[in-house]
Amino acid sequence: EATLEFIETEAVYHFRPGAKILSLGNIGCMLSCDFCQNWRTSQVRHLDDREVRHYSPHEIVETCKNTGIDVISWTYNDPVVWHEFVVETSRLAQANGIATLYKSAFYIEPAAVEELLDCIDIFSISLKSMSERFYRKFTGGAHLQPVLDMIKLVHRAGNHLEISQLIVTGRNDSAEEISTTNSWMLENLGDSIPLHYVGFHPAYLYTNTTRTRPEVLRMAREMALSAGIKHCYVGNMFEEGIADTHCTGCGAVTVARFGLQAEIVGLEMDGRCARCGMPGSIQDPFGGTAQKPEAADVVLADDPLEFFWHEEAQSVHIEIENGDGSACPLHIERMGVTPSRSQDYVLGGILQRIIVSKQTDGETGIRVRAPEGTGVAFFPVLDRAHFPTSTNIGVELAGYQRVSAGREGGKSQC
Repeated sequence: EATLEFIETEAVYHFRPGAKILSLGNIGCMLSCDFCQNWRTSQVRHLDDREVRHYSPHEIVETCKNTGIDVISWTYNDPVVWHEFVVETSRLAQANGIATLYKSAFYIEPAAVEELLDCIDIFSISLKSMSERFYRKFTGGAHLQPVLDMIKLVHRAGNHLEISQLIVTGRNDSAEEISTTNSWMLENLGDSIPLHYVGFHPAYLYTNTTRTRPEVLRMAREMALSAGIKHCYVGNMFEEGIADTHCTGCGAVTVARFGLQAEIVGLEMDGRCARCGMPGSIQDPFGGTAQKPEAADVVLADDPLEFFWHEEAQSVHIEIENGDGSACPLHIERMGVTPSRSQDYVLGGILQRIIVSKQTDGETGIRVRAPEGTGVAFFPVLDRAHFPTSTNIGVELAGYQRVSAGREGGKSQC
């Protein structure tokens, strides 16, 4: 499935903050983690063929060009399993000025990594644990050392690299485990590679547990910063201050974040700190703020569709059905905030979905306006890495709705 997301969705904070990305996933995975957050697509035996779409490399690149998206992200399932397609499309993307992002658990052969180094700009690697036992017991028989070796290979090559670790309740959430990860990062990657500790939600075969406790995630971040890692972030928590980027010279906030929302607040155009002039560590910091093409004038339905945030879902995928795949504008209005805030986006081509997330603590939900008669579906997102499908919403979270903009009774409250 193809989705318009934002680069922060992929645990990438130091490359074009706020940039729109075209996220693409396939079927299957080289691992079989019993806690998989996207098991409906990564574990093939659970696949519903109705959720499958077919795209060519040319269609993907043309969709990016037509919708003003400058980054393609290989994500949801692990891109290792469709290596040839990823490489072919990434080379075509780069030839057209589009950056490429590879989100992976990175259980992969060295020869394949060497191919990726030539066509992938950004690597966001999920290091599941620093325990060989964890990999053997919970991921379907993988080993730890090959993952570590391939991470070091990317680091030596100089491609943009960020590391994330899903903190799984009762599995790798101890202070000892977190300390081991911090130490390995410092010893092998240095103190400047961003590290993300990410909250987990119970899923797949590991459901007799709870979400990662917020205090554990805060502890992990504080431990990393105290150990000497310059940039450590918390993911899957909607809380102010835990995902901001700070100047390493004076400590000023240079990029403020809440959920998936990023705002550059303290950088000069050359990337230096606006307060002290220290060179920053964010690559192409204003590259995600460029003006994007707009859809042709289209009359939007008078009655908006509504989705309300709640404890389990503070992000939502919005899917549209407009028949011919032509450019389709969406107007998103934020509820519960003063002054009112809104954004406009354009979908079209193979791109029929967008992620929208809570942006401020007081925000209560969103109102969505689409062209008259456009089919609109809400898919609540449990975590930023989660790709919801119509078949799993009833199992994981009630709230899936499909309505048409402008029809009588078309308001949707989830």
